[in-house]
Amino acid sequence: MKSFKTIAAALLMSLAAFTAEAQLPSVQLKDLQGKTVDTSKLSNDGKPFVITFFASWCKPCNRELKAIHEVYPDWQEETGMKVVAISVDTGQNASKVKPTVDAEGWEYDILLDPNSDFMRAMGIQMIPHCLIVDGDGNIADSRSGYTEGAETHIIEKIRELQNK
Repeated sequence: MKSFKTIAAALLMSLAAFTAEAQLPSVQLKDLQGKTVDTSKLSNDGKPFVITFFASWCKPCNRELKAIHEVYPDWQEETGMKVVAISVDTGQNASKVKPTVDAEGWEYDILLDPNSDFMRAMGIQMIPHCLIVDGDGNIADSRSGYTEGAETHIIEKIRELQNK
């Protein structure tokens, strides 16, 4: 049993190391205006940014995006960070993304991943899922799920990245 724990721990550490240094894969997505965006080129002028995967029907996703929305102007002013929200809505739900974004007043960069190609390329299994990307385009943090108050981790990690 001890060797299993050792192997599991080694595997988890290597996965964490991979995540910490992983670059964004190249997947072609569309924004809400229909413009094609290559995910490997997502950036924020050398500053950290957040990628969050969501769906319009996902209650925890919407709670997370609403919570970030409340503090987003302050976070942007303090750090220059930005949020790229990637919708994985499919079929009829895809038509609900823009009305949801508009109704909530979300000023995030919104991209559409209706086939979950980018989500799959990132190895993400569930939503909501939040990635924090450093100024060099490396994934610095990756988290699934949302609980109230969890958004504070985002700004703490962004501040940590800026102080490196």
